[in-house]
Amino acid sequence: MIIYDLICSEGHRFEGWFQDHEAFQEQLHRGMVECPVCGSRDVEQHLTTGGILRSRGGSPKDEGSRTEEGSKASLGELLHALRVTLEKHFEDVGTDFAKTALKMHYGLEEKRNIRGTTTEEEERILKEEGIPFIKVPFPAKEGDSEYH
Repeated sequence: MIIYDLICSEGHRFEGWFQDHEAFQEQLHRGMVECPVCGSRDVEQHLTTGGILRSRGGSPKDEGSRTEEGSKASLGELLHALRVTLEKHFEDVGTDFAKTALKMHYGLEEKRNIRGTTTEEEERILKEEGIPFIKVPFPAKEGDSEYH
């Protein structure tokens, strides 16, 4: 999984998550990468300083992620922002995720951003067919048993 900082022709900055660099290039070429703010598909990779994930205990001195205003954003705030973005810009196809992804892959349905759930068997099939997807586990929202 690779995360790119992207910028559209209108100057909006956003992140894109891709299976690898080739998947990013393919989606960019097909016009599948668009700005979540204005919908522009004139998007390019923005240079970034990158990030470090510490895997052996300890924690960075300056935990948290800085927002444009310079204040720290907690992990909870970042996960909330990600959830809002996914809910706003991805069609919820529920348990039909694998079926819909396969139809889009083979040109039977229009390509679009989708979200939903899969079984382990469906995930295996999607991987075998070369269909990129990512799993984003979220804790349940209050009063919502759909997320787990």
